[in-house]
Amino acid sequence: MKNIQLLNKIAKVGTDKLDPAVYNIGTEVEAPEGIMVRSANMLDMDFNPELLAIARAGAGVNNIPLDKCTKEGIVVFNTPGANANGVKELAVCALLLASRDIVGGIEWVNTLKDDPDAAKTVEKNKSKFAGCEIQGKTLGVIGLGAIGGLVANIAVRLGMKVVGCDPFLSVDAAWNLNHNITHAATYEEVYKVADYITIHVPATADTKGMINASTMAMMKDGVKIINLSRDSLVKSADMIEALASGKVSAYVTDFATPELIGVKGAILIPHLGASTEESEDNCAVMAAIQMDDYLENGNIKNSVNFPALSMPRSGDARICVLHDNVPGILTQLTGVMAEEGLNIENMTNKSRGNAAYTIFDVTGTVPASLCDDLKSIAAVLRVRVI
Repeated sequence: MKNIQLLNKIAKVGTDKLDPAVYNIGTEVEAPEGIMVRSANMLDMDFNPELLAIARAGAGVNNIPLDKCTKEGIVVFNTPGANANGVKELAVCALLLASRDIVGGIEWVNTLKDDPDAAKTVEKNKSKFAGCEIQGKTLGVIGLGAIGGLVANIAVRLGMKVVGCDPFLSVDAAWNLNHNITHAATYEEVYKVADYITIHVPATADTKGMINASTMAMMKDGVKIINLSRDSLVKSADMIEALASGKVSAYVTDFATPELIGVKGAILIPHLGASTEESEDNCAVMAAIQMDDYLENGNIKNSVNFPALSMPRSGDARICVLHDNVPGILTQLTGVMAEEGLNIENMTNKSRGNAAYTIFDVTGTVPASLCDDLKSIAAVLRVRVI
């Protein structure tokens, strides 16, 4: 039995994808070979030597120590696109919240509970909460991946002009974009023309604080900004100043950071982007399937720290080697197998930055000493025989 530890509540529809004859699943299992997690903080966790994979039921992985996992040969998966529709729908809501003072209006109406003439009072004062329509306005989309692409497409259908920028746009993602979307070469081009800006990029060293005083200075006066991705993408102090000056007329974010609570013009949503039953189910299913395929077959899909790599099974056994991406490593690996008398029937190799992965399907009996022999190579991180 393979032990799978759950660090958060994971939708049963996902864990049901793991064969109970193969997996022992629960919150209290010891020495797990796999961990399924949503938002639990793993940054200071010590990992048992049996741990092979961490499956994050969601897109962001800033709660997982990626560098440590890579060094220990632990593959980290996420589930890009599984919660995309839920976030897309919240983005549409955010566009409307930024355009019309719906929140302020509802809060004010709730103060009229004891007013016998509430209906008349509402009609007299409703203009205080008036706003504008999104139709005909220009939406700038920063990041056109699984979520950004959906937001861009639906904005076109809502009658908006859409301009987007994504330096890392894949061919598949590009094919899914509405032909009416204008593609900008730089973020600066988007900043200069947009009435609304919505951000859909991961939190990295390059994107941290990308919305700041200097970038907001490029934008139109009164721009409305939506951030449902990560709080670190926006410098809060600069946003507070921009809201006070009117440079930004509304900031809608899914992250209720303390410094923004109560700031006029800031609308803080309690991290509801992927909090739908459907999103949680989709993420759990994708996470479970990906982890199962890796633990059972060695195939990697949607890893954030190792390359995507899969190969149909053949031969008598499969040898999976996670290693550093260094010159001559394949010669060393195949040399060890030749010394052990193994015939390599099929193999594939791929790298991602400094990390690499090689799968060998071999014929012949795999000797017990093989794993130790391969691990003796300095660049090798982890070896498995399946």
